[in-house]
Amino acid sequence: MSEFETIKIERSEGIAWLMFNRPDKRNAMNPALNREMLVALDQIEGDGKSEVLVLTGAGEAFSAGMDLKEYFREVDGQPPHVQARVRREAGAWQYQRLRTFPLPTIAMVNGWCFGGAFTPLVSCDIAISSDDAQFGLSEINWGILPGGVVTRDVAAVMSYRNALFYILTGRPFDGKKAAELGLVTLSVPAAELRQEVVKVANELKTKNPATLRACKEAFKIGLQMSWEEAQDYLYAKLEQMQFNDKARGREKGLTQFLDDKTYRPGLGAFDRKPAA
Repeated sequence: MSEFETIKIERSEGIAWLMFNRPDKRNAMNPALNREMLVALDQIEGDGKSEVLVLTGAGEAFSAGMDLKEYFREVDGQPPHVQARVRREAGAWQYQRLRTFPLPTIAMVNGWCFGGAFTPLVSCDIAISSDDAQFGLSEINWGILPGGVVTRDVAAVMSYRNALFYILTGRPFDGKKAAELGLVTLSVPAAELRQEVVKVANELKTKNPATLRACKEAFKIGLQMSWEEAQDYLYAKLEQMQFNDKARGREKGLTQFLDDKTYRPGLGAFDRKPAA
């Protein structure tokens, strides 16, 4: 029996499939799910086998956002510390933990993705959607603004005009439009979705893990800095990465390119396990 009630984890060939598992609620996120996600992410990080994390939903939805009954209605009127804890746990995994997760992360949007689900979607490094997936910021239709950090997340990946349009109208849109807007990386026919996600995950698995992690951190943190601050930070990050990379990826890559002539950097990853 699984230790989780609202999520599940499946592992296959270096890919950890982390799934919202409330299909009868279109995988709406409730306080219990938010707590379980924190535990699950710790488990995946520490299992020593997972190389890529894929976040997706069981059934026909990615996630319909926050559970309006359990996250809002039942928390209303609770003491302030209870409300603060519930909000803290949601942000802890959806934004802080997922955004800085050491493994590369892919959101596989297999169906409905609404409201609060935009935060974990944007927190993932790469997002791949089915063409017929449905997206929307419906908060305007029932009297609130896109809460948490959803508004900020939308502004981070969509243009000024497009973000405001969908925030203010609440209009739904499909996966093809989500790719056009920059909300997802690409959109493919539903029948090809899992195949495409596995293809990208396998490509990421060929890269040096230490370099992948450093690239993620450098990009996401550097965005928040001035040019001068970013220059100093990125050179320091490069030195840190080389010091922490026990696989000596930089050395192997340079050797295979400059000395062995077996590798061309523009055409793929270096051989992480060259023949002795």
